[in-house]
Amino acid sequence: MPLPNGCSINAESCERDEDAKALIGSERAPPQCCSTRLNLAVLMFLGFTVVYGLRVNLSVAMVAMVNTTELSVDGNTSAAPACPLPPDSGNSSEAPQQPEGVNIRHSEGVVWALRLLTPPLPSLQTPQYLWDSETQGWLLGAFFFGYLCTQIPGGYLAGHYGGSRFLGVGVLGTAVLTLLTPLAAGWGSSWLFALRALEGFGEGVTYPAMMAMWARWAPPLERSRLMTLSGSGGSFGAFVALPLTGLISEKLGWPAVFYLCGGAGCLWAVFWFSFVSDDPRTHRRISKEERDYIINSIGPQGTGHGWSVPLLSMVLSGPLWAIIITQMCSNWTFYTLLTSLPTYMNHVLHFDLQSNGFLSALPYLGNLLMALLSGVAADYLMERKVFSTTTVRKLFTFIGLLLPAVFLVPVSYVGCGHVLIVTFLTLCNSLVGTSSAGVFINQIDIAPRYAGFLLGITNTFGTIPGIMAPIVTGYFTEDRSLQGWRKVFWVAAGINVGGAIFYTVFGSGRIQPWADTETEEEEPEQPGRTGAR
Repeated sequence: MPLPNGCSINAESCERDEDAKALIGSERAPPQCCSTRLNLAVLMFLGFTVVYGLRVNLSVAMVAMVNTTELSVDGNTSAAPACPLPPDSGNSSEAPQQPEGVNIRHSEGVVWALRLLTPPLPSLQTPQYLWDSETQGWLLGAFFFGYLCTQIPGGYLAGHYGGSRFLGVGVLGTAVLTLLTPLAAGWGSSWLFALRALEGFGEGVTYPAMMAMWARWAPPLERSRLMTLSGSGGSFGAFVALPLTGLISEKLGWPAVFYLCGGAGCLWAVFWFSFVSDDPRTHRRISKEERDYIINSIGPQGTGHGWSVPLLSMVLSGPLWAIIITQMCSNWTFYTLLTSLPTYMNHVLHFDLQSNGFLSALPYLGNLLMALLSGVAADYLMERKVFSTTTVRKLFTFIGLLLPAVFLVPVSYVGCGHVLIVTFLTLCNSLVGTSSAGVFINQIDIAPRYAGFLLGITNTFGTIPGIMAPIVTGYFTEDRSLQGWRKVFWVAAGINVGGAIFYTVFGSGRIQPWADTETEEEEPEQPGRTGAR
């Protein structure tokens, strides 16, 4: 509900105002349990679970796809393994043995997809490829080349038209393309690179579309928990996909991974298009009480931004640049672990594929739990007026960047101690989840009306580490030595610390003047003035 004197609920200049407190307190919020806004958050959670499954499946499947034995012979490398091989393994450097006689064209659950999409080629029987570490780095980073291209256009169009169709089509398109992965891999690494880039192109609209939808659906004092719940589907997707990918690769062969993930995305799209609406005003099943509560609490910020946006003001906005720089720093560590952790587990620690998938996934369970707890805690601190929005965002961002760096550095100094390495990596990635209630939802604080477009901008920059981190990791770890991985972890930790300091100095939680719709509404009454847009 709009507050007196032209203030909005998350405008910090009014946070201590007694009239504002009284007004907020008088607005009785309908229960969240079984509410339409909570159902939307749960469906988004499942959607981003699928999204991350589609994104990370190649990270683990790559271990099964690459024939490292022949690669070592061809490269004439005789370097000793960084850590001793397990006593019961003859040669862990070999790619995992695929199930004998597994013809993916006859595997249960994927028969229909293969009959439609692939010719009966014998090469589809769980082939393995001679891709060196540099090629693998490019393939793992290919997704993000396409992901970069649709962030800003997706956020802009979602802010104008509404986000539901863009989020749904983005997931569905990526899922359909994922079904073609084994075919593209058989044609060569260039084809697989192009396909992964196209998948990123389709998936790039999903997060901006989510932000644009929450600008219309999330009451200001519930933003943190609703948005962290929906966004944490990414962590849950990584947690589920990483071990399942390892298991499926061992039991059915690696091509089955892509058919099952693609099928899950298509199934989710059916539910999404059946039950979701862009705006509470147009939702067919929402109660009148909940609809009025959402509309009144968000106020004029819950409308589309039209075709024009204040681009110059955005470019010159210090708080927006604080979000951009900080997300780039945080994402470097996140994407380094997301794309390279399975390789580290296999090449250095010599875990088998199934254990590799589970242990690579464990940090994302901690990330999920920390994100959910942080969202609830952030809303509580703001609702009880313990801290301002700016202080809350800075606090959770600082914790979510500095502490992961503290636990990441020791990973490279404990040698081959499996328990300590897994413990430190789990703590590192778990604590990253704290920033989900900080910088990663800050766009909706500084400009709710343009939140989808801003997230498109910040995610475009934030995706650059997704491209660079796997490539840099590939260069550093070409010899698979502990020294190479030490460089990887030190670089990630240093970037994280820099981001924490930068956001603490320059971040903000206030609505920016160029995003204040109430000011725009008053302007026509003052002759001689034109709107900022």
